[in-house]
Amino acid sequence: MGTVASAHVLTASRSPAPDVAARIAAAQAAALDELHELDALFSPFRPDSQISLLRDGSLRPEDADPRILQVSEACVRLAAASGGRFDANRDGWFDPTGYVKGWAVEQASARHLAPLLAEDDVVAAGLTAGGDMQLLTAPGADWAWNVGIADPLRPGAVLARVPLREGAVATSGPSERGAHIIDPRPSRAPGTARAIAGAPTATVIAEHLSDADAWATVAVVAGFDDLTWLRDAPDCSGMLVAADGRIRRWAHGVEVTIAEDDPALLIPGP
Repeated sequence: MGTVASAHVLTASRSPAPDVAARIAAAQAAALDELHELDALFSPFRPDSQISLLRDGSLRPEDADPRILQVSEACVRLAAASGGRFDANRDGWFDPTGYVKGWAVEQASARHLAPLLAEDDVVAAGLTAGGDMQLLTAPGADWAWNVGIADPLRPGAVLARVPLREGAVATSGPSERGAHIIDPRPSRAPGTARAIAGAPTATVIAEHLSDADAWATVAVVAGFDDLTWLRDAPDCSGMLVAADGRIRRWAHGVEVTIAEDDPALLIPGP
């Protein structure tokens, strides 16, 4: 995935019982191991991944890991829902990099971290990769994650904060990796697509990171002036930051205005 991942678990006591601490450590390790496994399976940059083998014709689709079909079907649905603003087959072969990172974090979080919430001492857990995160809080716990949204125009500064008990946050745009997001819509001949210049930065908050990550990419492709994609997106909130600093925010599919003198600059949660 070309990024850093981390698994976080918050406990009520500073020093959990040894057996609880051992289960926490094992769950964290298992979650990160699963991300490594999924990276090895899906990375188009690794010549031995099944995605690369499918592209090269040395692996038949019917012989591929069933998770590839699961992701492929999700990408087909997303392409239709987004009006073609997302397309994992844009260059004639399957490249799910705009979807699979969020999906992988969501899967690993549900499989390995969510069960920890049944422990009496565990308050919350979260799994992040490249700043995108799936966050969990134990039922009845008096806890909310305070998620800072980085300012894409001022490195090291926080533009907004999101108090979130459960859900996912994903950011997409050129601020960290430069212009790398491609508009896949059929206005160009196959193989001629180029990264979008002057793209905005989008942050999306949703229940699932697979949705948040993918629709943040859709928002960048759509551009700052187009929020029509919200009609077909899952229930989500978020914000767009244009290259010139203009900001648009929405909550549950409806654009909202927040006073610029509000020191918190909160984004409404999902």
